Amino acid sequence: MRIGPNLAVILCWGAAVGFSQPAPIVQPGAPGKPGKSVSAAAAAKLGVRTPVEADVEFMQGMIHHHAQAVEMVDLLRTRGLRKDLLAFGERITISQSDEILSMKQWLTERRKPIAPAHDHAHHHGNGGAGMPMMPGMLTAEQMAALAKAKGSEFDQLFLTGMIQHHIGALVMVEELFETPGAGQEPVLYDFATDVDNTQRAEIGIMRGMLKEKR
Repeated sequence: MRIGPNLAVILCWGAAVGFSQPAPIVQPGAPGKPGKSVSAAAAAKLGVRTPVEADVEFMQGMIHHHAQAVEMVDLLRTRGLRKDLLAFGERITISQSDEILSMKQWLTERRKPIAPAHDHAHHHGNGGAGMPMMPGMLTAEQMAALAKAKGSEFDQLFLTGMIQHHIGALVMVEELFETPGAGQEPVLYDFATDVDNTQRAEIGIMRGMLKEKR
C-alpha cells in the first residue's frame, strides 16, 4: 500500500507518542556534537516545559557572567598599558553589553526574572547578592588584585583573568547542551553557539597577547 506524505507523518508521530512500537527520537546535540536518541516517554516530558528551566538559568547566569567582563574592561581603561589590549577590551565590552540587552529581552519576553531566585545561589558557590558564581568568574580576591594592579602587571592579570572568564563561558554552554531538552529553542541555540564561537576565538587572541609580553 502506498501512503501519502501526510499519512507517513501521522504514522511516525503515532509511533513517537506510543500508538505502536516507540521510535527513537533524536535530540540535537551541541555544535559539532552528535545528537542523542531519547525514548518517546522522555521526549514527551521534554516538551512539557518550554523554555526549560536550564535555558532560563543559562540566560540569567550568562547576564551575571557578562557583567563581570564589562567591569574588568572598566578597570582596563584606567589601569592598563597596552593599546592593543585596550582596543580588544572595548570590543569585548561592546559585544557583551549588546548581548546582555538581548538576554534580558529574551527573559522578559518569556516573563522570566532577570536574576535567579536566591535558592539557586548554591549552584556554583555564592557570588553575593543572591547571585550564583558562574564557572570561570573571578573571585572577590581576584577582582581586588586587578583593581590594585597597574601597567604591565595589570595587563598580565587582565589577560589571565579574562581567559579564565571566557573558559567559564564555554563550560556554561557545554553544561547547557548536556542538559536533556535544553538549548534547543532556536534563538537560544543560535545565541549559545555564537557565544561559544566568539569566546573560543577571543581566548586564542588573548593567549597570543600573553606570549607577546610587552
